[in-house]
Order: sequence, then structure tokens, then C-alpha cells
Amino acid sequence: MQQTTSHGVVTDSVRPPEFSRAERVRVLTMTAAGSVVIGYAGVAALLALISSTAAHASFSTTGVLTAAAPGWLVAHHVPLRFDGGQLGLLPLLPTALVMLLVYRAAAGAADRLGLFEPLQARSVVFSIAGAHAVVGSVIAFLMGDEGPVRATPAVAFFGCAVVSGLAAVAGVAQRCGLVEVVFERIDPVARRGLRAGALALFALTAAGALVLALGLVLSWSTTAVLFDQTGGTIGTGLGIWLLCLAYLPNAVVGALSYVVGAGFSIGTAVVGPLELVGGPVPSVPLLAALPEQQAAYLSLVLVLPGVIGVVVGLSLRDAAETPRARVRAVLVAAVTAGVGALVLAAVAGGTLGGGVFNPVTIPAGLLAVLTFGWVTVPGAVVAWFSGPRPPRVVAPEPVAEEEPDEAPDEDDYDDEDDEVEYDEEAEEYEDEVEEEEDEEDDEEFDHDLDEYDDLEEFDDEPGEDDEPDDEADADSDDDPESDDDAEDPEDADPDLADKPR
Repeated sequence: MQQTTSHGVVTDSVRPPEFSRAERVRVLTMTAAGSVVIGYAGVAALLALISSTAAHASFSTTGVLTAAAPGWLVAHHVPLRFDGGQLGLLPLLPTALVMLLVYRAAAGAADRLGLFEPLQARSVVFSIAGAHAVVGSVIAFLMGDEGPVRATPAVAFFGCAVVSGLAAVAGVAQRCGLVEVVFERIDPVARRGLRAGALALFALTAAGALVLALGLVLSWSTTAVLFDQTGGTIGTGLGIWLLCLAYLPNAVVGALSYVVGAGFSIGTAVVGPLELVGGPVPSVPLLAALPEQQAAYLSLVLVLPGVIGVVVGLSLRDAAETPRARVRAVLVAAVTAGVGALVLAAVAGGTLGGGVFNPVTIPAGLLAVLTFGWVTVPGAVVAWFSGPRPPRVVAPEPVAEEEPDEAPDEDDYDDEDDEVEYDEEAEEYEDEVEEEEDEEDDEEFDHDLDEYDDLEEFDDEPGEDDEPDDEADADSDDDPESDDDAEDPEDADPDLADKPR
């Protein structure tokens, strides 16, 4: 059966089953608690693997579970405080994994409850975000202010709520029609711009990842040396490898800023395609991709964002018929890509204790402005000139007025009028012919009747020598065979045969 939702979407699906209030509460509680427990267990398992393979580390279940608490907060992008400073440079890969876990949990809850309305998504989002916020604030509170690792309960509450809430919204957006509700309020040109902006941000991120991979390949010897300096044991090498893997998305965002031209800084060291200032950097193998000295060929990476801007313009050349509307689509794409780059830069950098490496900064504002410019300038030019143009309206030429004194020409009559007059004349001619034929038929018919009347009058007049013979007439009337005898010449009366007729 067809089912129409409040946001105007018609789906060919069976009406979802009705759940009681207790069943709904049970499903929501299990979903929220399950996402918290599974995330905490994943962090604990990772710490247990590192502790069990380290050379001089003591492994205990209580110690692993206790150490997993700040790790769970770090996965929710909650900064931690130490005696020597604050750790604000948090890895993005654990945050992405936690959001993926919450996304799947929210989607599963929406499917089990049969949700299809936008307002029905509130129960799933609020339950998951509330559970993560409460657990995060409790953990931060239990860590106290005197421990080696500390966190602010209020920051933990809102940080966990934001991360889990965004993931839950993404999980129920498609199933509850939130995407359709948003796109129905946006005109088609702006919708094309949003999609192009998201693709532009993805392309810029891919370009940054490509530059990072190329730098690691060219500096592979330095990377191997940095791995050997860690001690050479399996546990230590695994820990360094996991650390590089956790901070790999942060490095990709830094490479994105480098490709766009904004660059980044680690302490006093500044790295950019047009500027390179030396300084101490951590001995992490992932940072072996940094250039050692400035070279002219490094500025060639600025070609990549220009090419991406041209591709955006080509993708929007058919977004509208007028050049101004296409430029508006390019502006929407540029704003989308700029805002996305701003968010990525804000979460990828941060403080790194109180040493010489603090802080790690990715200029979010400059990155957003440059991203906007790289998409807008080449994209607007290409979309303006490569797209279709509306046809130019040509004013009609003035027609000369005809003089009223001139007699109308016979050729000026339309063919339709000639055909109508010809048909009327033909019909009149056919009517006249039919009337003449009817008159001739009536005259011939009257003439035949006159001749017939004359013959009857001639037959009715008796001759002078004729004598009425009543007996013969009576015999002829009574005997039907008398006509035949009269016709036979042999039987005819000789006296009658001599009489004139």
C-alpha cells in the first residue's frame, strides 16, 4: 500500500507495526546503552592490545578499564588536562569510528521501530545523545581535579552530546525523511551548488591525501629511521603505528591546508607552499613527509585547487539557463566547501602540552577564505562562458502600411476563400441540374398520362355498328376461359371478324 508522510514523500511500503510505550523505551534504552558500551569496550580492547605487547608495561584488567575512560573521552573529542598542559590536538580517526558506531546504532533503532516521520527521529537522537552526554560528564567528574588526567565535566557533557548527536542524526536522516525536508526548501540551483561544494571539498581532501602520500614515499628512508628510534620492540612499534594511524586524518587536513595555500604550523615551524620556516618537530614517522627546505617546484601544488575550481565550473555549466544563475550556483558551492574546510581545520589542530611543539595550528579562517576563492574564481568564469545562453530577442521590422486607394489585387485572396467560393458554385450548379432533371421527369410523366387517358376515351366510345350483347358479356364474366377462346382465331365468330374495329 502507498504511504504518504508529513513531508510529502510517498513510499510503497507496509505500514509499520505499532509498538507500546514500554517496547519503545526498551528499544531506545538498549540502543543508547549499547552504543556506549561497545565504544568503551573497543577503546579498552585497543589499550589491552598495546599493554600486552609493550616491553615494560604491566597488564591488568582494572588498569585497562580505568585507562579506557579518558580514551573514550578522547574518542568523543573531549580535551584532557595534564600537569604539564592540555592535550587539545586529538586524533580524528577514533572520533570517526565512534560516529560510525553511533550511526549504525541509530539506523538500526529507526528500522526496528519503523520510523518514517521527521519528528519521530527526536526520540532516537535524544536518547543516544543524552546517554553519551551523561556518561561523559560522569567520567569527567569521577576523574576528579587531583588525578594525573583530568577533564571538565561541562565540556565532556556537551562534547559527547554533539559528537553522538550528529552521528545519530545522520543515521536517521534518510529513514525519517530529514533529507527530503531540507532539500524541498532549497531551489534546484542552490541544490546543485550544495552537491558541487561537497564534491569540491572531497576533491581537495583527496588532493591533500595524495600530496601526503607522495611526501611519505619520497621520504621513506627518514620514516624507517624514525621507526627504528622507537626501540625496535613489537609493542612499541605497534603503539607508534597506531598513533600514526589515529592522527592520519589530522595529517590529511594539514595537507589540504598546504595544497590550498594556507599551510600549517607546529610550534615555531611554519610549513606552506610559498613559505617554509624551520623549527623542531616531533619524531613521529608521519611527519617525515614535511619538506626539509623551500623549493620552487613546491608551489606547483597550487595548480590542484585551480583545476578543482575549473571542474566545479564545468559541473555547473548546465545548472541554469542564465549565466547569473550559474554563478550563484558556483557561489553556493564555494560557501559549502569553505564552511566544510573551516570545520575540518577547527577540529584537526589544537594544543600539544606545554613544550616546544605547542600549538599545532591550521589557520581555519585563512583556509576557508582561500577555499572559497579557489572554487569561486575559476568556477564562475567557466560556468559563465561555457554554459548555454538565452536566445537574443530581435525586434521585428516595421511593416509598411498599404494605401487605401489602391484596388485589391485578385492574387491577395487566400486559397481558402477561393476553395469556399468554388464549392458554393459547384453546389448551386448541381442543384440547378437536379431541378431541371426533375422538371423533365414530371413533364414526361404528365405526357404519358395524357396519352393513356386518350386511349381509354377511345376504347370507351362504342362504334355505330356495334351492338351490345349482354349475353356474351355475361358469359365472358362467368366463364374465365372466354378470354382464351376470344383470342383463338379459329374459334372466333366469322361475323365479328368482318366488323371494323
